[in-house]
Amino acid sequence: MNVSVPTLPSLRLALVGNPNCGKTALFNALTGSRQKVANYPGVTVERKEGNFVSPIGRPVVAIDLPGTYSLRGRSPDEVVTRDAILGRLEGDQRPDMLVCVADATNLRIMLRLVLELRNAGIPMLLALNMMDIARYRGITIDVDGLSAELGIPVITTVAVSPDGTQALLQQIDAMANAGLASTEPHWHALDASEVRDAHHLADRLVDRFVSHPANDRDWTRRIDRILLNPAGGLLILLAVLFLVFQAVFSWATLPMEWISAGFDWLAQTVSAILPAGLLSSLITDGVITGVGSVLVFLPQIIILFFFIILLEDFGYMARAAFLMDRIVGGAGLHGRSFIPLLSSFACAIPGIMATRVIENRRQRLATIMVAPLMTCSARIPVYTLIISAFIPNRQVWGMVNLQGLVMFSLYAAGIVSAFAVALVFRTFVWRGKSEPFIMELPGYKRPLVRSVLLGVVQRAIIFLKRAGTIILSMMILIWFLSTFPAPPEGATGPAIHYSFAGIIGHALQPLLAPIGFNWQIAVALIPGLAAREVAVGALATVYAIGGDASGSALSQTLSAQWSLATALSLLAWYVFAPQCASTLGVVRRETNSWRWPVAMFVYMMVLAYIASFVVYQSAIALGG
Repeated sequence: MNVSVPTLPSLRLALVGNPNCGKTALFNALTGSRQKVANYPGVTVERKEGNFVSPIGRPVVAIDLPGTYSLRGRSPDEVVTRDAILGRLEGDQRPDMLVCVADATNLRIMLRLVLELRNAGIPMLLALNMMDIARYRGITIDVDGLSAELGIPVITTVAVSPDGTQALLQQIDAMANAGLASTEPHWHALDASEVRDAHHLADRLVDRFVSHPANDRDWTRRIDRILLNPAGGLLILLAVLFLVFQAVFSWATLPMEWISAGFDWLAQTVSAILPAGLLSSLITDGVITGVGSVLVFLPQIIILFFFIILLEDFGYMARAAFLMDRIVGGAGLHGRSFIPLLSSFACAIPGIMATRVIENRRQRLATIMVAPLMTCSARIPVYTLIISAFIPNRQVWGMVNLQGLVMFSLYAAGIVSAFAVALVFRTFVWRGKSEPFIMELPGYKRPLVRSVLLGVVQRAIIFLKRAGTIILSMMILIWFLSTFPAPPEGATGPAIHYSFAGIIGHALQPLLAPIGFNWQIAVALIPGLAAREVAVGALATVYAIGGDASGSALSQTLSAQWSLATALSLLAWYVFAPQCASTLGVVRRETNSWRWPVAMFVYMMVLAYIASFVVYQSAIALGG
C-alpha cells in the first residue's frame, strides 16, 4: 500500500547583500545548475533565479538580488533591489523570506543595511558568509549575542565548502515550519541624521560582538601594499591583462583546430550524401561553413570569460577599479565605471547594464556611450581571422607570441579610444566636477571552482544560443543573397557577381574604396550590424560561393586576395565600428531615449571610417 506524502508549499526567498560579500557564490552553491537569467518585470536589470529543495523536501525559489549598500535607491540596481523587497515591482511577488548575506570579515556596512531591512516587513535571517576566512584571521563573532540584539536568526556559512550551507538550509526549514508572516513595510527613506545614527549603531554592534586578534593574520593588507601601489599596481594590472590575451591565443589553438576539423568533416560528409544543388549548397556553404566559421572561436571566448570570472571571484576586480579611478576620473568617468567597461570585454550589453551601479547620471551616460569601444568577445572571431591570415605565428623577445601581442594591442587601442572619447564628452557635452570614488574593498578569497565553471558554461551557452539564432539566420540570409538571382545566360564572370550580394557589394564599394575595402567586405559589414561575429561567417559564405572557404582555408583565401593595408584597415574599422543592433536597443532602454543610441551609432561610424582611412592610406604610403 502506497502512502502519499503531502507536498510542502514552496518558499520564495531573496538573497540580499553588499557587492562582493559572496552572495552570488552562496546562490550558486544553493542552486547549482538549476538557475536561469532573465530581467525583472518592466526593467532591464538582470536577475538570477534558481531552484533547490530543502533538507525536508520543501521546494525553494531563490532570487539573487543586485548588490546594494542601502534601500535609498541612488542607483538603478539599488532601486530594483529596494522595489523587489518592498513589493513595488509590477507582476513580481514579494519574497517570503530574506537571506541577508554578509562578509564575516567586514560586517559593519552590512549591519547598517540589516538595520534598514528590519523595516521591510519580511521575515529575515543573517548569513555570516566566508566564516572560514574570518576564523583563519582570528576574528571571533558572538553569533548568539548578535542574533539577540538584532532580533533575527544569525547563522554562519562557507559558500565554497561542500557542507558550508547546511546550517543555512536547516534555518530556512525551521523558519518556514514555524510560519512566515509578512507585514506591510514601514520603511521610509532615511534622512542624513538617520543614516548617521544607523552607521553609529552598526559600529557599536561590531564593537560589542566582533573581536579581532592582537596579531593581524590578514594577508589582504600585505598583498594590497603591492597590488594597490600607484605605479607597481598598474604595471601588475597591465601584465595580468597581457597574460590573459596571450592565453586566449595560445591555449585555444588546439581546441580550435579540433572544431575546425569537425566542421570540415561535416561539410564534406553532407556534400557527399546530398546531390549537388541548392539544398546541398544551403547546408554546406550557408549553414555549416557560415556557422562553423564562428563557432570555431568558442574556445577563445571561454578562456576570456574564465579569467574574468576567476579574477572577479578572487577579489582582484575591485582592486583594478580602484587602480583605474585616477585614470578614468581624468577622462570624466567614475572609478565604478571600470567594472562595466571590463564587463564589456565579454559583451557590451551586460557592460551597459552594469552601469546601474553608478549613481551620477552624467557619469553613467558617459560610461554607456564608451562601453562599446571595449573589445567585446564578438570581435574575437574577426580579429583572430585577420591576425591568423596576416600576422606570423612566431615568438618575439623569445617568449611572447606575436599574434597575441597584436591582439593585446587591439584591446589596448579600444581602451585608449574609450578614455579619449569620454574626455571629449566631458569637455564638450557634460561639464562639471566628478564625484569622488568611495568603494569598500573585499578581502581576497579562494574562488569556488564550481561557481567559476558554472559562470563559464552559462556564457558559453549564451554564445551557442546566439549562434543558433542570430548567426544562423544571418548565414541563411547571406547564402540567399549570394545565390539569387542566378547569372544570366552567357555570363562569364563568377555567379556571385550577379547575385543580390554582389549587386549590393559593388554599389557600396566606391564609398569604401578610400579605406581599402572590396565588395566582399562590404557585403560582410551589413549583417555584421546585427552581430559582429556574423561578418566572419558572411565572408566564409561569400568566398565559399566563389569556390573556396572552410576553416583555415578562409584565412589562406584572404591572405591571397587582400593586401596587408586592407587587413589593417579592417582591424581599425572593428576597433571603432558601431555595435550590434541589440546593443543599441539596450542603450535605448537604459537611457529611455533614441537620442543616445543614434548619437552612439553616428560617432562610432565616423570614428571607424576615419581610423580605417588613416591606417589604409598610411600603410599604402609605407608600401603595404
